Amino acid sequence: MAQRMTSKATALLSVVFVGAALLGGCVLEPSGAKQERERMVARGRQYEKPHAARNLPELTTQPDWRDVLERAFLANGDLEAAYFEWQAAMSRIRIASAWPNTNIQVGFDYMFSGGNMKAWDRTTISAAFDPQMMLQFPTKTAQAGKVALAEAQAKGLRLESAKFALQQKVLFAWWDYVLAGEKLRIQEENVRLLKIVADAADQRVRGGGPQQDLLKAQTAYELAANESANLRSELSAMRAMLNAMLARSPDAPLAAPAQMPPPRVIPADDARLLATAVDRNPELAALARDVQGRSDALELARLAYIPDLAPQVSINGSISQAIGLMVNLPTALPKIDGAISEARSMLRAGEAASRQARLDRAGSFVAALYVLRNNERQATLFEKAILPKARQVLDSTRQAYIGGTVTFAELIDSQRMLLEVRVALAEARASREKRLAELETLAGVDIETLSVPAFRPPGATTQPTSAPGGGE
Repeated sequence: MAQRMTSKATALLSVVFVGAALLGGCVLEPSGAKQERERMVARGRQYEKPHAARNLPELTTQPDWRDVLERAFLANGDLEAAYFEWQAAMSRIRIASAWPNTNIQVGFDYMFSGGNMKAWDRTTISAAFDPQMMLQFPTKTAQAGKVALAEAQAKGLRLESAKFALQQKVLFAWWDYVLAGEKLRIQEENVRLLKIVADAADQRVRGGGPQQDLLKAQTAYELAANESANLRSELSAMRAMLNAMLARSPDAPLAAPAQMPPPRVIPADDARLLATAVDRNPELAALARDVQGRSDALELARLAYIPDLAPQVSINGSISQAIGLMVNLPTALPKIDGAISEARSMLRAGEAASRQARLDRAGSFVAALYVLRNNERQATLFEKAILPKARQVLDSTRQAYIGGTVTFAELIDSQRMLLEVRVALAEARASREKRLAELETLAGVDIETLSVPAFRPPGATTQPTSAPGGGE
């Protein structure tokens, strides 16, 4: 008899546990979660290995901006942290959409009493959901999964935004470094020319020329040599900062380009650039997902009016079998109304923030585009018109000085003018590349990929805009 009781109890408990296991593996995952997870896995392949086991690409003796960016992306800890925050947000989707949302409790009681009751009739087996956490209606769980998905999508888009922010930071530092190297080369050339002038002035003094020209030449040479030393020190400091961004030793060798690199090509006119700034920006897309998440949260707050349940089953041998249901009625109406009102206000706040961010981003993009086009205009003007004339002036002044028809001060002014023009040209070129990096951050797109059909993030719409200054 005891064996029969035990076999029956075991069979019932087995059924309960199998049912609990089946229910415990149910996930009411929202549509789009699988695609987002696949995108996350593809984006995070570089982070599969622990940081200590990764091999970062070594830089050449004279890397270009692409080499620098590649290493920065792989080495940056903030970018990696943003990826794992995205991964954690994806895990929260399964947490939010798992159903049932509460555990199953299984009870076993055996009654010791007199009488000729069978052992099976003395046994009570019960199963019920945890009364401290009521069983949610499946619609609520599915809606909570939608809220978690929107949050995860926003995290993924903010990873892309962080990528472009890092790209701008690294490229700004790189072009500052390139500019410092160009200034040093110009100044060192100036030092060599002033040394020649000082030697020529010394020869003229030996031949009876004025002593003051020699003193002026020597002073100009020493000032130029001092400025060259300052630029060399500044270049070393920039190298240390850039190496830090690349996870390298501060004193690791990193040579600046031997000359100013050619400008990056922009394969689009201004109208296309402005349209791209609206369509493809990941930060704006993340804000759109935030708004969608708040809209889903508002619907979830409204679902609080649906009662939660707590079903239970009990078997007392062959004497009685019972099923029960506890219903948690939503009687705290002020609390529910307050939650709905809060969710509605948060939705309105998100919509307003997204709208303003779109306007601010468009304004910043247009401003940066104006500056970039002006930098291009300046670079063309200095290179094609002003620089050749400045060189002609210096050459003629140098010949006149040798012939004794102009003063040393006029020679120095001509040399200084050429120096200023060359520096201004280098600054205009570097500023143009930095503005281009800023445009990439504002648009959320690499300029070289504009020939590829534009990706339209969720919630984004194309708005007609006018282009400042026309295309190139």
